[in-house]
Parts: sequence; C-alpha cells; structure tokens
Amino acid sequence: MSGDFASRLLDWFDRHGRHDLPWQREPTPYRVWVSEIMLQQTQVTTVIPYYARFLQRFPSIEALATAAPDEVLHLWSGLGYYARARNLQHAAQQIVELHGGVFPTDFAAVEALPGIGRSTAGAILTLACGQRWPILDGNVKRVLARHRAVEGWPGRSAVLRQLWTLAEALTPRRRVAAYTQAIMDLGATLCRRARPDCAACPLAADCRARIEGRQAELPAPRPRRELPVRATRMLLLVNQGGEVLLQRRPPAGLWGGLWCLPEIDEPQAAVEDWCLRRLGLRVAGVSAWPPLRHSFSHFHLDITPLRVSVAKDPALRVMEDGGRVWYNVRSPDARGLAAPVQRLLDRLRETGPRGS
Repeated sequence: MSGDFASRLLDWFDRHGRHDLPWQREPTPYRVWVSEIMLQQTQVTTVIPYYARFLQRFPSIEALATAAPDEVLHLWSGLGYYARARNLQHAAQQIVELHGGVFPTDFAAVEALPGIGRSTAGAILTLACGQRWPILDGNVKRVLARHRAVEGWPGRSAVLRQLWTLAEALTPRRRVAAYTQAIMDLGATLCRRARPDCAACPLAADCRARIEGRQAELPAPRPRRELPVRATRMLLLVNQGGEVLLQRRPPAGLWGGLWCLPEIDEPQAAVEDWCLRRLGLRVAGVSAWPPLRHSFSHFHLDITPLRVSVAKDPALRVMEDGGRVWYNVRSPDARGLAAPVQRLLDRLRETGPRGS
C-alpha cells in the first residue's frame, strides 16, 4: 500500500504538481529554509513576493545573520507571526557561530536551530539535500487524516503520533523530494480544508473519508473556544513637524521587537495626564478615530486610535534613545511595524499633519 500510495501521488505530481516555485529553482538549504518558515501559517501566493524581496536583500546566511534586526522585521512586515523572523535571524547567527556559516545537514543540528521543528527540519533536508525524512505540515496532516480516517484533532499528542507513524510508513525511499513536494501540493490544491476536489485526487479510490462521505469531518477541527477580547488605546502623537512618536516593543512577547504606537496602559487615565506623566509631552488636542479590531490566534485586540497633537515644548523628555523615535510618515525609513500600526500610519499620511 505504501508503494502504491507514493507512486500514484508521484504520477499526479509529475503531471499536475507545482514545479516552478521560486525556492524550487535553486533549492539550496538556505533558500528552502526561508521558504519553509515563511510558508508556516501563510499561503504560497502571499509568500512569493515577500520571499523575492527577502532573498534579494539577504542572499546568504551571513547577510541575514549580520543584518540590522529592524531591516529583517521591516521586510517581514505584513506576513505576521513575527517570532518567525526573529528566530530566522537568530538561527542564521547560530549557523555562522557554530557551523561556519554553512547550513548543517545533520537532522539533530537542524532541529536544534531556533524556530525549526521536526517537520520543518525534515522538509529542508528532504527538499534541499535529498535525504529521506517524513514531514507533517498542515497540508500533509489533512491528506493523511482523510485518507486513513484518523479520528481526533491533530493537535492532540496521541493523534499526532498516529499521523507521524503514517507519514514515516508512506514516505518512499526513492524520489523523496518529489514525493514531499507532491503531498504538500495535494493538500494545498486538491485536498483543501473546504470543498476538496476528490474527483481529481489520485488517492480518491481508497480514501476512507471520501468513501464514507466524511471529508468535511476530517481532520477533526480544534475544539471550539471563544477567543477573549482585549482593548487598548493607541496614541498617534504628532509633533509640530508632523512626525509621529513610535516606540520599540520588548524583544519577546506580542509584536516583539517591532515599532508600535504608545498605548495607554491605565484604562481610566486621561490622555493629557498620561502623556505628561509618562512621556513629558503636553497635549494640544485629541481626536478619536474609528476603532479597529486586530485578531491574533489566541485573542482579539480592539484598538481605539487617538490622534494627539503635541504642543510645542522645548523641554520634551521624549528623546531618540533607541527605544523611541519621531517617525516621518511622509518619508518613512525601514522599520518593522506591526500591521495595525502600519494601517494607522498610512491613514495619518493620507490625512496630513493636521488631518483627523
């Protein structure tokens, strides 16, 4: 069965698979690694332009390792899950330090790098080096769970172990790189989460989910839970020159290392009082913008943006000390910006220094 499974999949891939993705044209470990990290939680069509810009600026592990973190995050802005970018650079630095700048080809060494788990390590070594390792990304989990009617949410450890056993058993000894790309392609293009195209699937004949009419049930979804909602007030503090105040987030946690707008962390505090006490800024006027919601995987964030005009004051305590800067929205530099902050800055640029 395992050989038949792989041969059908490879025959389909030869005729219908994706063979000209940017990272396939020169599948070095570095290029494949960057693509695999970008493709986590993100679709191919979204990744392609980001990948091209990233590789143009950082064509090698050394270039990524020595880059300014702001530049790395700037080129990642919009892809989300920014810990991926931070881990990518940290891993590049480790490769330079521990492996002389050469991407390791030992599985344990690859898996030990920041941001790389078992499936990603297997994908890199398989696609770039031709080694035989099973993978289990989201697309592969869906294909295997449907084909073998694996019950339960794949996030549960017992279900995950069962899927890894299947992945190992079904991965062939020959053409392993093509097989790995094939099963990912099948999940992305035919065995989709919604409306799978079973009529075109090379594995349909013995797919238990199709036979039992359970495509919509498998794999089982994550147990439903209501996401909590948090609220914050973001301040667009605009000085006399039309610049807006940004401050860098701590390196770990939400939007780690990105530049964001100051947020009032005291729910009952008046804007004028908070700005004077916390920043040494005197406020000349405040106007509320329409609220917006930004959703994360584990909560919703309701943002109330406040445009705040800063009074001219020669004794401002806000200094460009590395943690805070006055940012020119009309001539922006390369900084990593959180997605909702970028949206608010775009609006500020459109409305002008005195707009509301």
